[in-house]
Amino acid sequence: MINYETFFKVTYGLFIVSSGNMVKGNGFISNSVFQVTSEPPQFAVCCSKDNLTASFIKNTGAFSISILNKETKPETIGRFGYKSGKDINKLEGIYFKEGETGVPVVLEDTMAMIECRLDQTFDVGTHLIFIGKVVDAEIIQEGAEPMTYNYFREVRKGFAPKNAPTYIDKSKLKK
Repeated sequence: MINYETFFKVTYGLFIVSSGNMVKGNGFISNSVFQVTSEPPQFAVCCSKDNLTASFIKNTGAFSISILNKETKPETIGRFGYKSGKDINKLEGIYFKEGETGVPVVLEDTMAMIECRLDQTFDVGTHLIFIGKVVDAEIIQEGAEPMTYNYFREVRKGFAPKNAPTYIDKSKLKK
């Protein structure tokens, strides 16, 4: 029997993964970002096939990762985590810059950023895993603490939306 509560013991950070360009871009909250290799430096991000950002990553061949700080505003998480870029312009009114590859890099509530050029894509069913080679990395807020998924769940009482790789139907959880 699977105790789905066990999955909440795996540690994750919270990130905004973005792609597109300065005219039309998008991003989503991800808790599935990890370093794959150190030489060359490569990172992986996991993205629902239904996310608009997935098509931007495929079309531009690049993406950025914004590492959210512990004090990230609920509005930032709400905009990038619970709304669709098909319905709103997620970057409107948000502090961001153009990255070296031309993709938007969200700086709002960001303690550090990593920008990658797409190297490989893996289809894993409902999601795609994008592997990218790092072209830029920068610390934005020296001394800031990263937002973790555990902190988001336990302290902020947040939950993963249906498109998240870590989404668990509440009916599978202990009451």
